Amino acid sequence: MTKIKKTLLYIRRTFPLYLMMLPGALYLLINNYFPLSGLVVAFKDYDYGKGIWGSSWAGLQNFEFLFKNSTAWVITRNTILYNLLFIALNTVIGVCIAVLLNEIRNRTALKIYQTVILLPYLFSMIIISYLVFAFLSSDSGLLNKGILQAMGAPPISWYNEAKYWPVILPIVNTWKAFGFQSIIFFASVVAVDDSYFEAAQLDGAGKLQQIWYITLPFLKPVVVMMTLLAVGKIFYSDFGLFYQVTQNSGAIFSTTNTIDTYVYRALTQMGDVGMASAAGVYQSIVGFILVLLVNLAVKKLSPEDALF
Repeated sequence: MTKIKKTLLYIRRTFPLYLMMLPGALYLLINNYFPLSGLVVAFKDYDYGKGIWGSSWAGLQNFEFLFKNSTAWVITRNTILYNLLFIALNTVIGVCIAVLLNEIRNRTALKIYQTVILLPYLFSMIIISYLVFAFLSSDSGLLNKGILQAMGAPPISWYNEAKYWPVILPIVNTWKAFGFQSIIFFASVVAVDDSYFEAAQLDGAGKLQQIWYITLPFLKPVVVMMTLLAVGKIFYSDFGLFYQVTQNSGAIFSTTNTIDTYVYRALTQMGDVGMASAAGVYQSIVGFILVLLVNLAVKKLSPEDALF
């Protein structure tokens, strides 16, 4: 009886907590887990008339078609390399900005700086695509009509030259994303006890030494966590960045086509639901494996910083 009473008491105490958790759990199930049944489309020769379950089984044919042409290599290369560059740039610049923000003592100025650097993150990619177009337009863009013309250089057709976009896209992405990263890192820097810096000053440590030996070590767990989370999405690309900002220009697909944009075009232009789903499954499985491998490496090097 005592055990039953303890169980009932435990249920009574925790029931409100489980009740509060219920809406979030239902949303997670409906939004994240129920749609997993749709993965079967990747293995079907999908027929709109027959539906998902009535369509004939295709096995691995959709994956075979994806990997037999050069598109799989191009979209995989672009997705991984761009994301690696984005992770590196956003992390380094975010940490630098967070350290600089920590040196501002005027609270009003600090709030203004935080707002200004976070503002681009709040813009939609549609707005950013128009801002980029205002710079890169062949007819009226600021670069062609303002800077290049003043220098006596010939205009450049930016949306027809693939070689420029491995530089343009990282600049646009970093401008939009570094503010959010820096605010997260700044929150960790603020949490560092001032007594560490006071003790370092008494020992004659300069500002750079304080940053290197105090600030950065405290930032390390957050940087590792953010990097691991970013690696988990390394096979996902910002659709707006690679589709809207590039104006969906076919001339630059060699350097702007990623897995996400390829899936979208396969679905809308070719109507091939099976192949688009196969690319999505490939994207998810490889991304999941990468998270496990990177987390395993972190666990061996620094167990306390691993996610799980």
